[in-house]
Amino acid sequence: MSFKEFIKELNGGRVEGELIKTIFYSLITSFIVLGLLYYLKFRFIENFMTTHGYFLFFSALSYAIILPSIRQVRAYKEFLCMAGMMVGMTIGMIAGFLPGFFLASTNGMFIGSVFGMTVGMALGIWNGKCCGVMGVMEGMMSGFMGGLMGAMTAFMLFNDHLIASMVIVFSISAVILFSLNYMVYKEMKFEERKIKDDHLWTLVISFILITLTIWLMMFGPRSGVFG
Repeated sequence: MSFKEFIKELNGGRVEGELIKTIFYSLITSFIVLGLLYYLKFRFIENFMTTHGYFLFFSALSYAIILPSIRQVRAYKEFLCMAGMMVGMTIGMIAGFLPGFFLASTNGMFIGSVFGMTVGMALGIWNGKCCGVMGVMEGMMSGFMGGLMGAMTAFMLFNDHLIASMVIVFSISAVILFSLNYMVYKEMKFEERKIKDDHLWTLVISFILITLTIWLMMFGPRSGVFG
């Protein structure tokens, strides 16, 4: 019954009813940035779509599925210890793994690892603090591990169905984050919302993340394998 109630709430008046809108606003922001840069510069780069385009596209999709979980967690602000640790671990791991995977696919393992760890640890700590220091530690550890593992996975698969692996990794991550949304709803469905954000922060964070990803992917340092 709880899952059916959760599905209904996706069109309801609680924060869960804003999750789909958050995905939409994030995608619009990222696609506008990508579209403008493609028209002004990237379309003149030979083989842009095969070397960078797919990874930038999935980066935009990834940020769009990560931000709804952050919005949902922020709305309730405080969680019990076990739930908060799961929040920090899940967001830290996915937010580290996916950017690390995409950037390592174009620039190499070092820059992919550093970027993945930075994003994963930052978002993991930010959301893990909802239950105190244990959630912060969980978010920090998961972001650290996820960034390294994402970059390493991409580098190992570089000559072995990298694009197909990217689709599989993204799909599994989407299921995990959707499960986190359901878990948060189940834990907090009888609690009052404490913070009500507008969608400006969604636009700002999406813009920052996709801009950093584009800048590093197109102009950042590359390992010797990528010339």
